[in-house]
Amino acid sequence: MPLSRPALSLGSGPRGVQNARRWVVDVCSDIERDDLAECAELGVSELVTNALLHGEAPILVRVRGTREHPRVEVSDASSEPPLLPSLGYDDEDDDLLVTFGRGLSIVARCSTAWGAEIEEHGKVVWFDPASEPAEDGVEGVITGLPDAGPRPRSGDGQLEIELRGVPLRSFFGFQMHYRELRREVRLLALAHEDKYPLAKSLSDHFGALDRQLSEGIGAYQIDDAVRSHKNSTDLRVAIARDGALTVGRFLELLDLADAFCREQRLLSLARSTEQREFQRWFLGEFVRQQNGEKPLAWHETSVTSRRSSVS
Repeated sequence: MPLSRPALSLGSGPRGVQNARRWVVDVCSDIERDDLAECAELGVSELVTNALLHGEAPILVRVRGTREHPRVEVSDASSEPPLLPSLGYDDEDDDLLVTFGRGLSIVARCSTAWGAEIEEHGKVVWFDPASEPAEDGVEGVITGLPDAGPRPRSGDGQLEIELRGVPLRSFFGFQMHYRELRREVRLLALAHEDKYPLAKSLSDHFGALDRQLSEGIGAYQIDDAVRSHKNSTDLRVAIARDGALTVGRFLELLDLADAFCREQRLLSLARSTEQREFQRWFLGEFVRQQNGEKPLAWHETSVTSRRSSVS
């Protein structure tokens, strides 16, 4: 059974909790971590219950992370942050704890680390299951909250990058991979920074890139192209003049992350050949143009030239 088992999609009824419990136990067996099955089952039961009561469809369950430190995730379409419980609650607490806070307190006692990652179109509540429930729970953390800081704008110290003939299907796939990998390495670094220096390094570079490349990169041009039923479009992106160094290092780290995935040291899939070549061209254009070279359109370059564009 591959490590990157597809996510489990749950319906709105109570059977979703039962299905999630069985599914997570099976995954623990698949990755030979039966020692974590009890806490994984208890924790996912509470998170799915909370998602059904307080979240929005679709509700998905995944297992990510590594064999040594697998992470159970429950995602839903509500971006409302969960109310983190105070540790050491009293059994006589009010009814809110019965439906929400009490469940997260159980998750806290069944985890070595846990928290919530707020995303653009929802949230992921996650936990690293412990080998056995503890009397005192660990404190949860919320990450991914909207950044109120300024985004880079074209002007002094900025270089305008031209990306010509961007294939929309590949671009959307790049956005999805970027967001998933960014979340993956941020959570892995958060919970086990000392054991996974690659995750910490990637997470730091994601933070730097987010200042260079906002998630809305070329949004109005992309929207216009989609409405016009185009298959490709041109983008113009402002980046700090020294940002190419960050992009170049990021490309190297992506290749290293792929190697880790192929060695099954990460519970996620390595990029496909198509994804890898598009990202090499797309990000490689930042490096080339920062070095003074003229823009090279996607359709003008072969696989060989794309591979050499950042060498």
